[in-house]
Amino acid sequence: MGVFVFLPLVLPLTAWPIARLAEHRLHPRVATRLLTGVAGVMALCSTVCLGLLMVVGTAQLPGNPLPDGWSDPEVREAVPYDEVAGRAAIPALLAVALMCGRTLWRHGRVRRRAHQALAGLPATEVAVLPDGVPYAYALPGGARDRIVVTTALLAGLQPAERRALFAHERAHLAARHHRFLLIAQLAARANPFLRPLRTAVACTTERWADEEAARALGDRRSVARAIGRAALVSRGTPVPALAGFASPGPVPRRVAALLGPAPATRTWPSVFTAVGVAAWTAAAGTAVSALSSANSAVTMALILYAATPL
Repeated sequence: MGVFVFLPLVLPLTAWPIARLAEHRLHPRVATRLLTGVAGVMALCSTVCLGLLMVVGTAQLPGNPLPDGWSDPEVREAVPYDEVAGRAAIPALLAVALMCGRTLWRHGRVRRRAHQALAGLPATEVAVLPDGVPYAYALPGGARDRIVVTTALLAGLQPAERRALFAHERAHLAARHHRFLLIAQLAARANPFLRPLRTAVACTTERWADEEAARALGDRRSVARAIGRAALVSRGTPVPALAGFASPGPVPRRVAALLGPAPATRTWPSVFTAVGVAAWTAAAGTAVSALSSANSAVTMALILYAATPL
């Protein structure tokens, strides 16, 4: 294993350039899938790395659950280890498990409470809440996917802008954007170096829904006006785990993008561009992270098998 077991902890730094450039230079659908995939794989690899460091580094500590054969000098020489790193990996793994578990619990609680709040309303696609606070969000799951919007927000929009709002939220539900957001949140909890990707995914999912709404309506300016007007009157969705209409992300940038031409739908950028170099760098970092963690895990498994008495 050697030093390679530490690589997945720092290789997420290779994804920072693409996190900055993807929102501006890639189609939001491509950017969302790329960033989410990179974040998910790197988070999994860094967690595996922490587990390996803990097992190898604490093999000689009293009370460890490993077989006695792991304490043999031949085994210790074949598996480079660091007891300091092994001890540090224990609280790190506990923190990752706690934060990821808390994120999943909060996500489930938010969705349950949101569905409970709609229990007395008609089972229609659009649920209108009599609330003086203007907001809207897409609510997946339950008996059916639903769009939740308040009377205050509807009152502040023109008919064309309301159609843009509904098209935007339908795009969130159709593309299952809540899954991308949840994966990015869990990845950021597992490795703090992946936080820029979480922020970028939150922005690109909104841009993806913006573009789908513009394509469905055939009017980019109406969607831009709806976003701008909703941002002026809305305080943002009260359920941050779900995709909203006027947040998150820089609203002026979203409006400016809609006032321009539709982004190219190229699936992968050219390597001769800045975003292409950043994308290939992130892909290479992800591949090296996966190979490093897989190599270390296989090595440890083989040595553990050889050192374990029958």
